[in-house]
Amino acid sequence: PSPSLPTTPAPLSSQPQSLSPHNPRLCECFNIDVKRPRIYTGPEEALFGFSVLQHDNAGDKSMLVGAPWDGPSNTRRGDVYKCIVGEERSSNCTKTNLGESTLQNVSRNLKNSHLGMTLSPDSPDGFLACAPLWSQECGTSVFSTGICVSVSNDLEPRETIAPTAQRCATYMDIVIVLDGSNSIYPWYEVQNFLSNILSKFHISPEQMQVGVLQYGEVAVHEWSLRDYQTTQEVVEAAKNISRQEGRETRTAYAIHMGCTEAFSPERGAREGATKVMIVVTDGESHDGEELPDALEECEKRNITRYAIAVLGHYIRRQQDPETFISEIKYIASDPDDKYFFNVTDEAALNDIVDALGDRIFTLEGTLGYNESSFKFEMSQIGFSTHVLDDGILFGMVGAYDWDGGVLKEGAEGRIMPTREAFESEFPQELKNHAAYLGYTVSSVIVGDWRRLYVAGAPRFKHKGKVILFELSDNGDVNIAQALNGEQIGSYYGSEVCGLDVDQDGITDVLLVAAPMYLGPGNKEAGRVYIYSLSGVFVSNGTLKAEDRFQDARFGYALASAPDLNHDGYTDLLVGAPLEDGHNGAIYVYHGQGIHIIHNYKQRIAGSSLSPSLQYFGRSVSARLDLDGDGLLDLAVGAQGSAVLLSSRSIVQINMSLSFQPHSINVIQKTCQRGARESACLNATACFLALSRSPGTHSSSFDLSVVAMLDERKLTARALFDDSNQRQTQLGVRVHTGQTVCHNLTFHVFDTADYIRPISFSLRFKINDTESGPVLDEGWPTTFKRSYYSGTSISNTDDVCVTDLVLQAHMDISGTRQQPYVIRSPRRRLAVEVQLQNRLENAYNTSLTLHYSRNLHFSSLSIRDTQLKIECTSLSSNSHSCNVSYPVFRSHSKVCLQKYCVFVFSCVCHIYLSVPGSHSDSVEREATLGDNSVQLQTVVQYEPDLFITSDSNLNRYEVHPTRTISEAIGPEFYTHFRLQNLGCYSVSNLELRLSLPSVAAGDRIFMAVTEVFSYNVSTNPLPLLLE
Repeated sequence: PSPSLPTTPAPLSSQPQSLSPHNPRLCECFNIDVKRPRIYTGPEEALFGFSVLQHDNAGDKSMLVGAPWDGPSNTRRGDVYKCIVGEERSSNCTKTNLGESTLQNVSRNLKNSHLGMTLSPDSPDGFLACAPLWSQECGTSVFSTGICVSVSNDLEPRETIAPTAQRCATYMDIVIVLDGSNSIYPWYEVQNFLSNILSKFHISPEQMQVGVLQYGEVAVHEWSLRDYQTTQEVVEAAKNISRQEGRETRTAYAIHMGCTEAFSPERGAREGATKVMIVVTDGESHDGEELPDALEECEKRNITRYAIAVLGHYIRRQQDPETFISEIKYIASDPDDKYFFNVTDEAALNDIVDALGDRIFTLEGTLGYNESSFKFEMSQIGFSTHVLDDGILFGMVGAYDWDGGVLKEGAEGRIMPTREAFESEFPQELKNHAAYLGYTVSSVIVGDWRRLYVAGAPRFKHKGKVILFELSDNGDVNIAQALNGEQIGSYYGSEVCGLDVDQDGITDVLLVAAPMYLGPGNKEAGRVYIYSLSGVFVSNGTLKAEDRFQDARFGYALASAPDLNHDGYTDLLVGAPLEDGHNGAIYVYHGQGIHIIHNYKQRIAGSSLSPSLQYFGRSVSARLDLDGDGLLDLAVGAQGSAVLLSSRSIVQINMSLSFQPHSINVIQKTCQRGARESACLNATACFLALSRSPGTHSSSFDLSVVAMLDERKLTARALFDDSNQRQTQLGVRVHTGQTVCHNLTFHVFDTADYIRPISFSLRFKINDTESGPVLDEGWPTTFKRSYYSGTSISNTDDVCVTDLVLQAHMDISGTRQQPYVIRSPRRRLAVEVQLQNRLENAYNTSLTLHYSRNLHFSSLSIRDTQLKIECTSLSSNSHSCNVSYPVFRSHSKVCLQKYCVFVFSCVCHIYLSVPGSHSDSVEREATLGDNSVQLQTVVQYEPDLFITSDSNLNRYEVHPTRTISEAIGPEFYTHFRLQNLGCYSVSNLELRLSLPSVAAGDRIFMAVTEVFSYNVSTNPLPLLLE
């Protein structure tokens, strides 16, 4: 079967799939404009949209759309439509009639040519339109050799390219030399014979032409070779031939006239056509002596002669025909058994019609068309094309019994590799018919500036293969690399695309599509493989597409895009015409460095452009700016539609903020807002728009800006004057390359929170989401700056020099020699800290306190209530305190008492550290030594232990004079209870118990048998008996 599309516009898959109910992502946008598509419609039954090509004829910009099934259902010659790109977002497309005008010069039979299946840019001033199903009728055979037409930019055909089209073996000029003398009878039998034999001939300008010369005493041309161009016409003409009559039969004269005149170019003889003469006569010639000269003229012109002897006249007169038969055999070409016929009478002529026709048609076999295998007769030239600087590379998908091949047509001639040239990768012993080599063709430039041609064979071993090879001028093939598919039926290699990502002339990436690759759920998800150039092309994963279980045929169409996002790298378009229930989609992938980014940047669903689009993404093209804005546009084919998508310019917005005054003066209140004294300030927000895009795009656009004060604070410390809120909005009109500034006035309240600066943030978005520019990828839309309290109020030199002095002491003290004993009634510790500023104002003054883990902060008190101190916890054992924020005035002093309670679970020495007091003001290094304090006290903890005991044996008497019994006495229990009534835990406690056990005379009378303990871990051994 042919790899071409079916002759009816059947869907690409037989099982439609509805849109997912979970609202799938229809468009993930960057800079391809999906809000204002130009959608062109055409006849759906013509497969309008099968191919697309952007076109520019000296400023007349349009989109060319292939409709290969255009025309009545019984012809389908195909055509190309021209869709003008103007101000209107959609318009009608006009048929160019290339299907008829370009093919009529090569064939009268324009049926099922399907022009427009392939459209390729041919040169700066033209394009290539192909009809790969264009066929030749040669006798009873039909050969789909394919044809392409080079068309100028003004849509005028320039050249027909049909490198595998061969002249039919039935390309014959036939002249019938017919005896019309009186002896021929009945004449209608001759007419019947003539009509019957002519009806077997395939008469057309590309096959057979027939002329008839009738003679008797004189010879006349009934019609010439060029007079009739169909079989029906010559049959009708034969019915109207009347007999010339005549008493003589001048056969030599008629033959000479036929060879010299009937086969002349003036009468329609064609160069290269096989010349055949059929002589029909019923008697010896009256000018037989002239036959040698006449036949010599025929031999000079390579005219093959069939001679038919009608014996009716001899039989009716009972004459011997031997001499007559000898003459006719002399007229016929050798051998006689092939070129000589004789019949008993005129009626018997019809008995040899089939035999004569078969013998004439055996000439067809001399060119090999009757062989059991095909070479180029089914090559389907134009199914795939790749235009080169020095010619065109064609895929011959149907050549060599559909194993396929390639052909290069160029100015230096035609290069047609043999089947054996690819033997190493396509061995004939595999009998792998229908590999379809040439299904797609392309080329790449590798590191040493060598050009490698690329051809896909999607049915090789049913998994597909792609070969990269060199092609010499004599047709020799050197295969540099072969890439193989991995899944049966995936059609790996049906599309290939080489990308020079960094645009240095060397191909960086080769992409190979397998659009019928089965994914999860046996869906035709499709897959595109990435191969990166590293000496050879090395596998580098696959492109990532929409992750949903659906038929997609991702990779059905591939196209490079010179630079969509204006970063200097080549990008990629991928079509997936079955996605979203056959609505289709295309994907945009960006290049970076020498690689293609695996994740797509933008997915454009057909249904997001128009709900009626079907098979959107079946063809793609991105090479020109058609709408005149200087930016690259995308052409995408669909079923009965073609869509033009514009690019949008890319901008970068630089923001800056400045304040007046440059810092907040919290002491001097400059205004009153809402009956509160405030510091009024001014912020200047500036915006500079820079364009990354080329071309004449819009130079001005609007921004929507939101300004926010203290956005992360629960209570705002500052408000904007215009809204009396922490947030305000403004519209900004920016011009590319120009800085635009806006003033924002706000006021700051007197607040206790001066530790952190006031945050000021700007957040913007571009208003015109329909047609304006888009923000550069990853460019920030938020700008933040902190507004600090100033230090410009100390003195005239704007620099404050301060001297902070820190002192601290605890209300207990102890040393190692004389530790302080902490007894149970005492529960807390008091620390007094004094901070003094001996010089100029200190701004943003703070101190940090760290204390040991056996202390827990309890409370804080300040002696001087005129100064504010705010402390925040840094951890469970440290605090940071802000002293008189924002300014700790010159010669001020603050005393604070910090109370900590003892942590009973932790027994250790006490320390307290104030590692530093500091400010934003300047302090000389010589005075920094008194900015920190370290306090430590050695302590011991007083325990409070309580011991009680009781026994179950109150009395046991031992007489000193009596003999002690050897029997064991009564067992009794003694309980000792030890309690810690204090606040602190006690460790390593030793309990000594003394029990009576030895009587007079050192006689042991009591022994300890067992020791039990409860709620405590003890070690009762060794026992000391006293």
